[in-house]
Amino acid sequence: MSDAGFLAVAWDIDGTLVDSEPLHHRALVAASRGFGVDLSDLPDMAFRGVHMGDVWRLLQSRLPQGLAEQEWLDAINCHYIENRHSLQAVPGAVETIRMLADIGIPQVCVSNSCRPVVDANLDAMGISSCIRFSISLDDVAEGKPSPMPYRNAAERLGFSPASIVAVEDSLTGLVSARAAGLYAVLFTMQKGGLEEEDTDRRPDLTIDALAGVAALFSAGNATSHTC
Repeated sequence: MSDAGFLAVAWDIDGTLVDSEPLHHRALVAASRGFGVDLSDLPDMAFRGVHMGDVWRLLQSRLPQGLAEQEWLDAINCHYIENRHSLQAVPGAVETIRMLADIGIPQVCVSNSCRPVVDANLDAMGISSCIRFSISLDDVAEGKPSPMPYRNAAERLGFSPASIVAVEDSLTGLVSARAAGLYAVLFTMQKGGLEEEDTDRRPDLTIDALAGVAALFSAGNATSHTC
């Protein structure tokens, strides 16, 4: 437990724990090329924080008529998973997760990616044993920015939302966490902050290093557990 009463951490994955956006982009372009479509003009970060169902809708006019959404998504995911070992953890991610595990802080992952991609990310990082459970887009009726993924996480943890620290790197995730009532931390690293006048879109805390999450917790009241 922290001095502020925080009991657990709910981590976003893509862009927060793992620098996955370059591989997501390469998978999108490569899979689409396999269907005869050149999407190389898209910016690398065009769909940061956007779940793939929405990406499909945004790009559908450029894709071949008759191409099924699931066929396209499966091709993207296949490329991503096959190349998962090229992924790099965000600096400080593995160390922070293991530090929190060592002092007994429950940790979960809440992602807008599908289940195979979530599992591939955790496998590539080598942190699966530190994570109590993960929630993927396949596990909820609505993904972020809906509050449903984080509400689901809080219910499964058995903690009040306000006692859970959500760590996000995108506006989409931030809106989801705040709407669910979690303490929302925006991790900016080198991406810059979010300038939003709407208080529902403002983080409770902004950090530029993931060690700032560990600083919210006190080891004094925790139970040791090594992953």
